[in-house]
Amino acid sequence: MNKPFAITLNPGSSLANLTGSWRTERPVYVDRLPPCNSQCPAGEDIQGWLFHAESGNYEKAWKHLTKDNPFPAIMGRVCYHSCEGACNRGQLDAAVGINSVERFLGDEAIKRGWKLKKKKKESGKHVLIVGAGPSGMSAAYHLRRLGHRVTVHDAGPMLGGMMRFGIPSYRLPRDILEAEMQRVVDMGVKVELNSKIDNIQETMQAGKFDAAFLAVGAHIAKRAYIPSNEVSKVVDAVSVLRSMEGEDKPMLGRRVVVYGGGNTAIDVARTAKRMGAEPIIVYRRTRDKMPAHDFEIEEALEEGVMIRWLSTIKQAGDSNITIEKMALDASGYPQPTGEFETLEADSVVLALGQDVDLGLLEGVPGLELKEGVVQVDANMMTGKAGIFAGGDMVPSDRNITIAVGHGKKAARNIDAWLHGTTYVAPPKHQVATFDRLNTWYYADAPKTIRPMLDIIRRQSSFDEVQGGLDESNALFEARRCLSCGNCFECDNCYGVCPDNAVIKLGPGKRFEFNYDYCKGCGICVSECPCGAINMLPENT
Repeated sequence: MNKPFAITLNPGSSLANLTGSWRTERPVYVDRLPPCNSQCPAGEDIQGWLFHAESGNYEKAWKHLTKDNPFPAIMGRVCYHSCEGACNRGQLDAAVGINSVERFLGDEAIKRGWKLKKKKKESGKHVLIVGAGPSGMSAAYHLRRLGHRVTVHDAGPMLGGMMRFGIPSYRLPRDILEAEMQRVVDMGVKVELNSKIDNIQETMQAGKFDAAFLAVGAHIAKRAYIPSNEVSKVVDAVSVLRSMEGEDKPMLGRRVVVYGGGNTAIDVARTAKRMGAEPIIVYRRTRDKMPAHDFEIEEALEEGVMIRWLSTIKQAGDSNITIEKMALDASGYPQPTGEFETLEADSVVLALGQDVDLGLLEGVPGLELKEGVVQVDANMMTGKAGIFAGGDMVPSDRNITIAVGHGKKAARNIDAWLHGTTYVAPPKHQVATFDRLNTWYYADAPKTIRPMLDIIRRQSSFDEVQGGLDESNALFEARRCLSCGNCFECDNCYGVCPDNAVIKLGPGKRFEFNYDYCKGCGICVSECPCGAINMLPENT
């Protein structure tokens, strides 16, 4: 019996006809860029390491993560996780707790003694790094992975830079910081502490360095003129936080006024609270304009820190300050009202921002300095060939994750320059947007909330405020990932294809289409949960 049409064939026998001859459009498997990956300043392949984590292979997940960022335990505590703000799952129920899983992997690595590996073959090149903070140590790590000798100089007595001297221990325990710093050192990175570089050119010539990466942190506090008498105690926030790392803790008194509205102001106020003081933050604008992150403001308020919005300090006395109340004008800018108030104050802490000491660049030809930072090109090289810069030293937002990303980017470009080439970043895929997902395949799964230290202990100790996830919670959280834009071999396309045109290639190898039999109906596209299939006109 002649059966010319597929519809007349026996069940499962569609492969007897070349149904692909009917097709006007063809499905194509694609890889799209997950929004979390796209948003990460450190350039992590978040979806990639989450895949290994949700499989329960934590060491493989950690190794995948540390290809881009060597500090997951640190980042899991102090990164502001912009990736979660971009997470598509946030439009379904709540964003995946990427930061929580990252911290779990970092802590697991420390507990189990996992080590970072360097390239076995040495390049013979020697790179100088100035600054042992997040950007400098990130660059040191990546340069060692690329086979280069690395020497790090830092003016401070300990590794960590602003991670140590700008972030209180209740946010970043020092044993965690030291463990991840030491892991980089163990790769063969030479570190010279208490070693301030006064002239970069002379140091490079004396040490016969082939290239340099400048990553000096913003340790110099900005000042503001506040009329005061001789006995007034006015100090800067950087000095207060730095002194917390020494034996002699700062003597601030009981009534501490912090002037500023950034994260540093919040950190100083919360630190003072733990030292038994009664801190109050004075900020000239409203809460919604406060540069500090909202969750940090909320935690400070919970701990009993007072905040006076729309206020400026006009004068400081020996036991009080005078503030002027502000009011918003029609454009939303604060304006003085002429209304004054006196507050009791044993000390005033200025948290008005920080600058970088650029003295080491004096006399270097070709360098361009603008608004207190070094100008660099797209490859992070300064106007002087072979000298690169990143972190707080270059025009950019200042946070640890961005600094870590600068270190990685600089290392890749330094490596290319040392080899006489130019680093070319691989092209990026199109971002996988929420509208491309078929979310009905995903069950509701509420986000796991990390435990918080009780308020009483938060007010009186420097114990870590936010806890981490245990293995079961971390596994659950990792499995909330939607695998946006990338096939995770759910078999949906294979199961729904009416023409048996989807071929399974085996675990980890995904699928391919047999276009001899695919008629371009698009059912596979409609049923792909993660939006990893696209329909293209047949003539493309």
